[in-house]
Amino acid sequence: MRVAIVTDTYPPDVNGVATCLQRLSHGLVERGHEVEVFRPKPAAGDDPVAPPESACREYRVPGVPLPRYGDLRLGLPRKRRLLTHWQQTGPDAVYVATEGPLGRSAVSAARRLGIPAVSGYHTHFPEYLAHYRLPFLGSFAEHYLQRVHNDTSSTLAPTQSLVDDLGRRGFRNVQLLGRGVDTELFSPHKRRAELRRGWGAADGDPVVLYVGRIAPEKNLPLALSSLRQLRAAHPRAKAVMVGEGPARRELERQFPEAVWTGVKRGQELAAHYASADIFVFPSETDTFGNVVLEAMASGLVPVAFAMAAAGEFVENRHNGFTAPPGDRAALRDALRRALNSRAHWPAIRAAARETASGRSWDAIVHRFESLLANASQPRRPAGGHARRGTRPEPAATP
Repeated sequence: MRVAIVTDTYPPDVNGVATCLQRLSHGLVERGHEVEVFRPKPAAGDDPVAPPESACREYRVPGVPLPRYGDLRLGLPRKRRLLTHWQQTGPDAVYVATEGPLGRSAVSAARRLGIPAVSGYHTHFPEYLAHYRLPFLGSFAEHYLQRVHNDTSSTLAPTQSLVDDLGRRGFRNVQLLGRGVDTELFSPHKRRAELRRGWGAADGDPVVLYVGRIAPEKNLPLALSSLRQLRAAHPRAKAVMVGEGPARRELERQFPEAVWTGVKRGQELAAHYASADIFVFPSETDTFGNVVLEAMASGLVPVAFAMAAAGEFVENRHNGFTAPPGDRAALRDALRRALNSRAHWPAIRAAARETASGRSWDAIVHRFESLLANASQPRRPAGGHARRGTRPEPAATP
């Protein structure tokens, strides 16, 4: 197949959506498909194709900074460019990963040309708005998202609970596309004593780790204040915060006792995971939370609300500790129980690692490939190969 992916974020951006899309796009290329990615270009720079090491051809379009997220950009509408390009290349399917102006124009262009479009529900934007003091925009955002997604042939969501929830909210033909984890990269064997010493943690000191954006919607004051309260019983406990975001400066001022590392990638990130003991994830806005699986693969004891990835994979008191969504006191108690269960950490860590080991990206890419192939079926002959000799009729200039 020829597949076009349209997104507002892609590596080198550091977030769960970018990581997921890189895995999916590179996985398709490894299976012999042609993949092109449309995404906003950086604030300063030309419009180059992807560097030679990239598995996909990358097209960068103009964008504007995303409010409160200066390092991320929102792609501007490019319907005319997409129409012209796709008339020439004739992709078999379009995957629209984000619902901004660029994504919406991609859905419109695909519909105009009769190209099957599949969308991904990666972000709970209506829930984010409450954290930025814009709750009155929630109903508008919900209506907008529903309209964009229902203009595609199907919407892919990462957990069964979210598939069911979107269906109840009026999203049509929602299908499951889970997430995987690289268990070779994220492994307990990456633990480094010298890294722990740099955090001020001795061999026996419990280290509580968070990895992700440092942003209001991540609910980080709950985790940090909870750990501060528990220091009476665990005076040697350390908090390590990996990531960047708009809330870092204020949180670093409020919680100077925590170690703030900034963004980490690759092997360095894997070492940070494995060198900690407990992973706390207080977010209630994530559609999945790749970091939960990465922490479990690294042999950490996860503590999170029982939703998204934690709701799917963390079994309370077996391979981690969970709290009912919205129950802040229960999350504090879950963190307390995790710290008090040191004698059981080896068994909990082993169970967490075993759970994560069953979530390979290969299986997820295979599922993604099948969903795209099914969507493109009307454009493909009986033999299963895409038609290369035909192109849609030219569209009128929008």
